[in-house]
Amino acid sequence: MTAPDASEPGAPAAAGGRYRSLPKSIWLLGMVSMFMDVSSELVHCLLPIFMAGVLGASMLTIGIVEGIAEATAAIAKVFSGAISDRFRKRKMLVVLGYGLGAVSKPAFPLASTIDLVFAARFVDRIGKGIRGAPRDALVADLVPPRQRGAAYGLRQALDSAGAFLGPLLAIVFMLWFASDIRRVLWVAVVPAFIAVLLALALREPRSPPAASAPRDRLRLRLGRSLPRHFWLIVTLGAVFTLARFSEAFLLLRAQDLGLAAAHVPAILNMVTGGALLLASVVAGWLWSTFGAAATFSAGGAFAAIAALGVLLYRPQGPAAAGSA
Repeated sequence: MTAPDASEPGAPAAAGGRYRSLPKSIWLLGMVSMFMDVSSELVHCLLPIFMAGVLGASMLTIGIVEGIAEATAAIAKVFSGAISDRFRKRKMLVVLGYGLGAVSKPAFPLASTIDLVFAARFVDRIGKGIRGAPRDALVADLVPPRQRGAAYGLRQALDSAGAFLGPLLAIVFMLWFASDIRRVLWVAVVPAFIAVLLALALREPRSPPAASAPRDRLRLRLGRSLPRHFWLIVTLGAVFTLARFSEAFLLLRAQDLGLAAAHVPAILNMVTGGALLLASVVAGWLWSTFGAAATFSAGGAFAAIAALGVLLYRPQGPAAAGSA
């Protein structure tokens, strides 16, 4: 979540919760994020179990699928952001990104081989990479600087709500459909297409006067104009990302320790989703009290502790005997 500039008049008040004054397009964009996150998280929390238990994929195969998928999203973000700046077509890229995410969803329950799952994940992550930067830029275009903190906060809050609801719905439908994963994966198709319909209803603001100014061609050397501290943050972020393991392995680890398939999504729902909502509040307080560097460091420390906990945890009692 982007913090408002404290030097801007009215920024603290806007960040404090003046959401009613935000344009309807900001609320609409937040709803788009929420519905797509409901769909994506419902799929993602069941996909590793589906790949391993139904399609018989190995841990190596799952790791390759997840790794390539996330790398694809990261690379696509670079180009989509630059393209949206050059052509000022934020909505077009946002709709394209959400559209790719939606059309990929039916492929998961239809998949009979890991190849189709891989293709669907690839298309889905391309969509995520395409829509991310233009969506954030669209938020900035829709509101004046003094309201950007509240606007980004609202969008992120609705996005986090979707991340919480997706796994919760996975639990409900896994119990309802007696752990029939394919039928539950079909449920994810509905919110994905609702998100696309809402995205089509977005109204892009008219281009500001600066849009008529000469624009640089898309070249890699443009990165040289970015400040050194920017590249330092990017490098640190890359290092942290290298040490991050996929949530797919966390879900498989939980199942390996004896958690029923119908209850595995609770990990993302009650732990990951709840922690994200709490962290959004704590991060804002840390940022305003200790600064961005301390907030970034605290996030990395918690990630390291969590990783060690997953690696070192050993079940005790009957569960340990059963898994031995």
